[in-house]
Order: sequence, then C-alpha cells, then structure tokens
Amino acid sequence: MENRMTAGEKNLLLLESLLPASEKLYVWCYKNDGTFVDTSCPAEERHVLEHAFRMLGGMKKAVRAAEDRSRTLPFILGSPIGMQWAVTFETERDRDLIFVIGPVFYSMPDERQLRTVLGPYLTSRENADWAAALFRFLPKLPVMAYAIFTHYVIMVHNTLTGERLGVESLQGESLGAERAGERERGDADPAEGGEMRDRNAVYMSERALLRMVRTGDISYQRILQNSSGLSPGVPVRGQDPLRQMKTSIVVFTTLVSRAAMEGGLSPEVAYPLGDSYIQAAEDCRDSGELYALAHAMYHEFIYRVHHLRSNPDYSLAVQKCCDYIELSLDRKIRIADLAALAGYTEYYLSDKFKKETGRSINRYICEAKVERARVLLLSTDMPVREIAESLAFNTVNYFIRCFHDILGCSPAQYRKEHRHAG
Repeated sequence: MENRMTAGEKNLLLLESLLPASEKLYVWCYKNDGTFVDTSCPAEERHVLEHAFRMLGGMKKAVRAAEDRSRTLPFILGSPIGMQWAVTFETERDRDLIFVIGPVFYSMPDERQLRTVLGPYLTSRENADWAAALFRFLPKLPVMAYAIFTHYVIMVHNTLTGERLGVESLQGESLGAERAGERERGDADPAEGGEMRDRNAVYMSERALLRMVRTGDISYQRILQNSSGLSPGVPVRGQDPLRQMKTSIVVFTTLVSRAAMEGGLSPEVAYPLGDSYIQAAEDCRDSGELYALAHAMYHEFIYRVHHLRSNPDYSLAVQKCCDYIELSLDRKIRIADLAALAGYTEYYLSDKFKKETGRSINRYICEAKVERARVLLLSTDMPVREIAESLAFNTVNYFIRCFHDILGCSPAQYRKEHRHAG
C-alpha cells in the first residue's frame, strides 16, 4: 500500500494502528485478480497464512465476489478447518482492490482434527511443507470471538467505504447462532480450568429463536444477534470440525421446522423443506457456506409462517404498514412515514387502519414493541432501561407505563414471574 495511496488505504493504515496488537487481526490487500499487494501480517507468519487462504479456496471466492458488482456488503469466508476470513472492497477504485481481514479461529484448533481434515490437501510437497509450518505456528494463530471479529470487520469496511453499517450486515453470510465450531463452554471441565456456561441463558435464547419462527416474526435480527454470544452448537467432539458444524445445523433445522409447524406451516411443506436444507448442509464443503445456508433456512421458515399468519382481511396497504412496523421496532415510527408508504393521507390511513385492525396505529405500534420487549425480558439479561432504549421509547418511564397498560404488570415483575416458566 505504498506510493499513490487512495484515501481508503490511508484510512486503513490508520485503522490498523488503532487495532489492539494483542488481537492479531491482520488485513491483506490484493488486486482484483488475486495479486498480492500488501498486508499488516508479520513476515514470519505471512507465507503460512496467505497460502492457507489460497489453498483452502478463499482467494478464488474473493475474486469471484469482486466480479459481482451487485455485491457491496462485507462477507465471511469459511474453510473445512474452521479458519475464517472476511472480505470487503474499496469503492474509490471501482473494485481494483480486494481487502481481506483475518484469518481467525473462533476457538483454538485441535492439531489432531486439523491433520485429519487437511489430509486430502497434502498430496504435494509444497502443501506438506506448509502444513508442517502451520502446526509449528498453531499456538500463535489468531483466535477471536465471533462477535469481536465481526465488529472489527465492520470497522474496516466502514473506514474503507465511508458507510455506516452495523454488524447485522454480516448476518446474510454468517449466522452467529450456528457457530458450531466453537467449543461449548457449558461442557468445559471446571477442574481443567474450563468455564461453565449459563445453560438457562442458552435455553432461554433457544426459546426466543424458535418463538420467532412460531409467530412468523420477521423482525428477528436482534434476537439472532443476542443469541450469538452464547454457545449454541451440539457438543459433539470429533476429528472433523466441519462434521460437527453440520450436526449442529441439522439439529437446528429440525427444531426450526417443528416450530414452523406449530406456527401453522403444513407438515407437507415443512418436512420436505427441512429435508432439503439438511441435504444441502450435508453437501456443503466449508463453514462459510454452512453459515449462509443456516441463515437462509431460518429466514425462509420465518417468512413462510409470517405469510400464513398475515391477516387475509387486511388490505395490501394496511398489511404493508404492519410489516413495516414489525421491521422498525428499534426506531421511532411516525404515522407520516406509514402514510407515505401506503400512499394515503395520514387521516385516511389512520381511519382505515383502525377499521381493519380494531386498533389505532399508535396502539398497534405500542403492542408490537411491548411484545418484542417481552421476548427480550425472557431471553436476555438486558436491563429494563436498555430494552426501552433499544425499542426507541422516549423514556424508560413511558416504556414501563405502556408495558403495564398492555400486560398488567411492570417489565421487572414480568421477568421475575415468567423467566423460568416452561
């Protein structure tokens, strides 16, 4: 990144200086044909990590993505050994450059697992030498929590492009709730220094995820994000990390399909749909594809249930307003915005909305936000004030009044009485 640096490259150099050195998060720059330009990775590790990116298919996928001009968001690339990268582009040079962040593991890899999975790749002398170097570097390889990694990826992307994306922008390519490659903290042995997981928190989070499916709640991203900090995978320890991830996604798909049937989706639809996603998971060859597939599966089941539960008596305009409200619970929703969406005056829409739904627009918004608050109270440890702020209530007192008006008790009382209910 020398000589005539673009503004994005200069910003990236500044960003690199701000990243904690202890994180070992490296940024790589390539031309859009895959030619190496520069990296922040130390020279002693550079060849090993770059060879991994190329050998495991990361470069081929990044170059293909650079050719797709419709692809503008950063995305995660996985690999059969659980090594992850993120890829983004700088817009100033019309995609002349590809920026790669990583690699990271979400948990310290097991050498025996790596040797098993890498077997098919080690047929050449070059790859065998690379593997020997990789095993020597194993204790120094970057290990980072999923949430921290995605945070830094978005920082890099926003610095390069001037955009203001949030971490949810990565959810299309990776599903935090399915980070099956991570070791379940609840299965650690305290005698060996392991940290015991809050199993009740995991259970409550799982309930919230499945409830999104049963109710067809299309505003599921926040719940998905809240679950990403918890260990979700099936705690099966084997020699193949990819097999472990597939097992978790198969289990999750089964749970989601059952929840969809409870929400009204016909078994004639739910079973074949779930089976098709399970087969697709079995056919996946790396973790990045699995993440994307798991998210697509969750998204499709939710939207199918949502479509079934949409009130057939609502007009198209009113249904559009209801969907907009469900997707906008984290911000202030103005009647003027809904009227513009429906193409009506505020007065006409307000009258039409109440006639069809039996509630005023403001009442409908309040009920929808209280319903989301109810889920957050049961599935997270977020303080009441933070929940109120996340749902864009003017004050916490106003939130408490609305909650009490609709459910007959305060948020704190509701959490205390229902948190451990079945």
